[in-house]
Amino acid sequence: MKAREIKRAKLVAKYAEKRKELKEAGDWAALDKLPKNSSPVRMHNRCSLTGRPKGYMRAFGLSRIQFREMASNGLIPGVKKASW
Repeated sequence: MKAREIKRAKLVAKYAEKRKELKEAGDWAALDKLPKNSSPVRMHNRCSLTGRPKGYMRAFGLSRIQFREMASNGLIPGVKKASW
């Protein structure tokens, strides 16, 4: 799944300018012919360690489970375990 997301990110970057031009011109037929994965809406945030899509914490780039494990092991500075 991580590889698929990387591939989508490359497609989004490749077609970003072309998508912008077609949207400004209002050429919806040409926009529809572009690859579907080139749309930034299809990108999904994933945990950088496990690839888990749910429970993603944007500030850390981790899922909630990995964040909790790393915090309890003292790998994230400034985070104290309260009562989990």
